Amino acid sequence: MDLIFFLIISFVLLLTSVFKGYFIVYPLLISIIALFLLLLKRGFKPKKLFALAWAGSKKSFSVVYILLLIGAVIAVWMTAGTVPAIVYYGIQIINPSYFIVSAFLLTILVSLLIGTSFGTVSTIGIALMIMASGSSVNPHLTAGAIIAGAYFGDRCSPMSSSANLIAIITRTKIHTNIKRMLATTFLPLVASTIVYLLISIANPVEFEQQYITSEISRLFNVNPIVLLPAFAILLFAWLRVEIKISMLVSILISLCISIYIQSYPFSEIFRYMLLGFELTEDTSLKNIILGGGVISMAKVSLVVVVSTAFAGLFTGTKILESVQVYLNKAKSISDLFLGINIIGIASAAFGCTQTIAILLTEELVKDNYQKNQLDNYQLAVDLENSVVVLSPLIPWNIAGLVPATILMTDSGFIPFAFYLYFVPLFYYVEMKIFDRSFRN
Repeated sequence: MDLIFFLIISFVLLLTSVFKGYFIVYPLLISIIALFLLLLKRGFKPKKLFALAWAGSKKSFSVVYILLLIGAVIAVWMTAGTVPAIVYYGIQIINPSYFIVSAFLLTILVSLLIGTSFGTVSTIGIALMIMASGSSVNPHLTAGAIIAGAYFGDRCSPMSSSANLIAIITRTKIHTNIKRMLATTFLPLVASTIVYLLISIANPVEFEQQYITSEISRLFNVNPIVLLPAFAILLFAWLRVEIKISMLVSILISLCISIYIQSYPFSEIFRYMLLGFELTEDTSLKNIILGGGVISMAKVSLVVVVSTAFAGLFTGTKILESVQVYLNKAKSISDLFLGINIIGIASAAFGCTQTIAILLTEELVKDNYQKNQLDNYQLAVDLENSVVVLSPLIPWNIAGLVPATILMTDSGFIPFAFYLYFVPLFYYVEMKIFDRSFRN
């Protein structure tokens, strides 16, 4: 009973923080203190609890390093003219009447190539947001389409870290998993595309093509060479080079272009990498082409550190294992999948990262799959169709928080990320139609 009370209070605090606009670390810290007290009451020693929290936080350091690199990459891509060039060429190709659906499909393509939602949002996502920023279209709508498309590759790309993680923990072959995921993603993809197409027609993005392109060409030296930093990220991702190395190489290429083609002094580039890029000239693009910087990712990094400490306590004390009793009541495959979704949402909410949510959910449900004679491939696809796409829909989970921060928006994108809703919904309906009962 005390655990349920704690979960309810923590959830209310987190939701209040989101709706009131408070920094999410505050309710997380309050929840950690409350969890500490609960675990002390249950007989755990303070020293062990601090060790578990520290062990959880240490797992986030590599993620924090990547987040800070993303901030630097975005800023230096601005000084190199990479993002402005993508906007410049993109405006001339994309039909404004179909912008939202084009944004969704383009991010799907890029995410399939590089297999990372963060990388997709940091590249094509930023450019698409800039294209739409001068119009009257709700920016959350554009962000929702971009983030939904970015998580298509997070499920279905062989380069995806989450897809590889699930293959490892379920001891399955990733290419077999991807074939099954592609089969279950067809209807959600078609439905999402139709919805975004209808929304696009009703909300055309009215950007002043000639003015924006002329301003970009005046402020930056626009040519195919400045696209090399983005091409390097795509190529290295395809070659399965570690993302940290890919970003460092991209930064080095961007620095050379910034200095020798865009004529920025190194001291100014370094300042932008730290504080974020902004145009110094008085231009209408001043409030559009900006962002990035290591400092901009500092708050998100703090959320990651605190949330992984939180998750370290959950996993180390196995306090959530009591929820398995609810899965034991499942009478059919669809019931079991519904239970996984509930556990996945809870894990994503209190684990605060997609990785921890996947690990927690798999740990809690795997015994039920074995008990009901369901193979590991069924478990793998069920995890992909639940916790992987549900994590970005939790406002304080970094799966959604980081992309929203990169796109300079907030949790308002969530209602418009239709694909992320449609995947578990369509899959549940499909399972309900072809349901089979478990043996008693």
